[in-house]
Amino acid sequence: MLIDSHCHLEYEGLVEDQDAVLARAREAGVKGFLNISTKQAEWDQVVGTAAREPDVWASVGIHPHNADAHADLARESLLEATRHPKVVGIGETGLDYYYDKSDRETQQKLFRMHIDVARETGLPLIIHTRDAEEDTAAILEEEMGKGGYPALIHCFTASAEFGRKVLDLGLSISLSGIVTFKNAKDLQEVAKVVPADRLLVETDSPFLAPVPHRGKTCEPAYVANTAQFVADLRGTSIDSLAAQTTENFHALFSKTKEAA
Repeated sequence: MLIDSHCHLEYEGLVEDQDAVLARAREAGVKGFLNISTKQAEWDQVVGTAAREPDVWASVGIHPHNADAHADLARESLLEATRHPKVVGIGETGLDYYYDKSDRETQQKLFRMHIDVARETGLPLIIHTRDAEEDTAAILEEEMGKGGYPALIHCFTASAEFGRKVLDLGLSISLSGIVTFKNAKDLQEVAKVVPADRLLVETDSPFLAPVPHRGKTCEPAYVANTAQFVADLRGTSIDSLAAQTTENFHALFSKTKEAA
């Protein structure tokens, strides 16, 4: 039994045939899906799918690409959205200095607000970081000093040093199909040493289809390919890795046990 800990079921490529997408994933052994939001306008749709599908949960948050458009987002709006029984995480949020689609200070401000709401609610923070390791680590550490909060680096592609820093802060790491790419040797080395109880797997669908599906629209079913690859890397069985990552998912996103 696998969980796709990060997918975008409302995005083009999946939403047009969502029932069939979910059916194919379930047939492939995927028994749970975390449907991620990236802007406020998506929240109702993401939560609506989770409310309709017993094995789908939702997150609410603002992607750093969309920070400028949400510069005045009220903290109370985010907090209120977390109260739905199927909303189990906050994000995705974080910093993206690769594309710089939003002002960096605005990204940081919103990131800190998401952390504050995660601290208050106890819901895990789902973090996107790209070309922003130093600032991401500094903010996470500074905010952790104000009081603990659960968090996850999704679609981990950062350095081993950054991985050690976030693991030392108590965060978990989720691996996407990128780990299967031939040019991902450094990431594969990190994947081998992530503590077993801090590891999750995801698709980030409809993006980043793993080998052997590269070039296709990614679907939640493909998390099985990523999981098999990671299991082989770590010298364990797919059944063992699936059981461990599923246990980790429910431990981190503990509200899923209430919303089941």
